[in-house]
Amino acid sequence: MATELKIWQMTIDGLPHTCPECASSVFTLDGRGFSDSFPAWGNCPSSHAWEDPRITVGAVKQIQAASTGRQRAEDDDTFEIEVGGAVLAGILYPDVIIDDLKRAGGIYWQRVIRPALRRQKRRAVRSVTRPAKNAVAGAKAAAIGAAWGLQAGGHDPDPDYQPEPVNACPACEGEGGFDLDSNVHGTVRTPCSVCTGTGEI
Repeated sequence: MATELKIWQMTIDGLPHTCPECASSVFTLDGRGFSDSFPAWGNCPSSHAWEDPRITVGAVKQIQAASTGRQRAEDDDTFEIEVGGAVLAGILYPDVIIDDLKRAGGIYWQRVIRPALRRQKRRAVRSVTRPAKNAVAGAKAAAIGAAWGLQAGGHDPDPDYQPEPVNACPACEGEGGFDLDSNVHGTVRTPCSVCTGTGEI
């Protein structure tokens, strides 16, 4: 039966034990074979594989038995064994535990779900209060206009009043057309072809 361990970092007698080709500290130890004296195989994330004569199948089983496991999210799964006078110590790649899920759920609630719910609530409140505010503002504007009209003497607006153009047409000087003297029809007014009779550019 094979035993495979994911190593996060490892030391042998205090010296880092890494992939011999890329020096990656993260690798797997594969302990296969019918004898515990067989060497284990190492594999790193860069697809490098090597036979490690210092670590046997029996040592891989000892590491698995000596691992402390994790009780809380902040804990490391550590190990320390002695093989042939050498001390092998390190940290195993962390397996997901219940506390990890609880913490992740709490972080997801705090950072994603709760702010989204608050935004929806604010949006709903604004959609209800905005029409009321607009109605109040419109009523205030009408009341101010009426009061101003009363203070100004309550005059009726000139029905023939036309506001001056903002950007007067240079061709007709903002008049919107030209008066043409004709012997047949008298004075004829024709619209300006530049501004099409609007008086503005």
